[in-house]
Amino acid sequence: MANDFIAPDGYPRCQWCGGAPELLPYHDNEWGFPVADDQRLFEKLCLESFQSGLSWRTILNKRENFRAAFHHFDFHQVARFGDDDVQRLLQDAGIIRHRGKIEATINNAKRAQEMVEQEGSLAAFFWRYEPPSDALAAPQTQTTSPESIALANALKKRGWKFVGPTTVFAFMQAMGLVNDHAEVCVIRDKAARAREGFLRPTGQ
Repeated sequence: MANDFIAPDGYPRCQWCGGAPELLPYHDNEWGFPVADDQRLFEKLCLESFQSGLSWRTILNKRENFRAAFHHFDFHQVARFGDDDVQRLLQDAGIIRHRGKIEATINNAKRAQEMVEQEGSLAAFFWRYEPPSDALAAPQTQTTSPESIALANALKKRGWKFVGPTTVFAFMQAMGLVNDHAEVCVIRDKAARAREGFLRPTGQ
C-alpha cells in the first residue's frame, strides 16, 4: 500500500495515522503490538464493534468516555448491567448511543465470562487464531482473512454479537495477532520485535 506520510520526527509511518494528530501516538504505541490482557482484548473488541460504520478516530476520541461508561471494560462488571444501565448509556452523549451495540456489549461480557471459565482466558482463545506469518497478504491490502472469518464464526457460535469478520480482522490488526504495519513504516520492526518476544497465552 502506498505510504507517503512522514511524521513530525521525519520518519515514515502507515498512511492512515497521518489523518489526525491523535492517531499517531495510538499507531506508534498500541496498534499492532501483541496483547494478552483479557480486559484490553475485551475493550478493543467492543470498541471495534462500536466503530462499525464510523471512523476509528471517532471512537478513539471517545475512548475515555467509553471506559468511564463501561467500568474500563471489566467484563465481570459489565455482565451485571441491566435495563437501567442500558437507559443510562443511551443518555450518555460521550459514547455512541446505539442500543444494539450497547446491548451487544453487555451480552458479550457474559459470553466473555463463559469463555474464561471454559478456556482459561480470552487471550488463550483469541491467540489460537493467529495466522502463520507467511499466510498474510501485503500489509493493509485486506479487510478480512481466513482466520478472522474463522474467529468471527467461533464467537458467533458462542453467542457473541456484532463480531463480523471485518470487525474481528481490525481487532486482530490492533491487538498484534498480525503485524499489518506498512513495509516502510518505522514502527513495523518495533512491532515485529514485540511479537517475537511475546509469550503466546495458553489455555487452562
